[in-house]
Amino acid sequence: QVQLVESGGGLVQAGGSLRLSCAASGRTFSRYAVGWFRQAPGKEREFVGTITWSAGSTYYADSVKGRFTISRDNAKNLVYLQMNSLKVEDTAVYYCAAAPLPATIPAMQVPSSYGYWGQGTQVTVSS
Repeated sequence: QVQLVESGGGLVQAGGSLRLSCAASGRTFSRYAVGWFRQAPGKEREFVGTITWSAGSTYYADSVKGRFTISRDNAKNLVYLQMNSLKVEDTAVYYCAAAPLPATIPAMQVPSSYGYWGQGTQVTVSS
């Protein structure tokens, strides 16, 4: 049974930082990409970034490029989303998800490419 569990969300002031974690279990993820998405109230789920588990290649949405960094710890089966210079508009529920590889970069930006999802963690950025 594949399970993804996010943690690390919370309340932070604009300009601050948070690190989210995604604990993956239930299978070998070497042929998967793990993505981060977010969803604000009344909005569609939005791609944040993704990392290929084996190679560690990363891709980011333009809105977070240069501020957010995705990394993974293979030994611990953890994927991290380091968020710096947070803005009020980054407020959302953040989800991690896993998608099988190979996949194109455009495909990895689409929620429907991901078959496994975590329950989400709330990130609130105050002004």
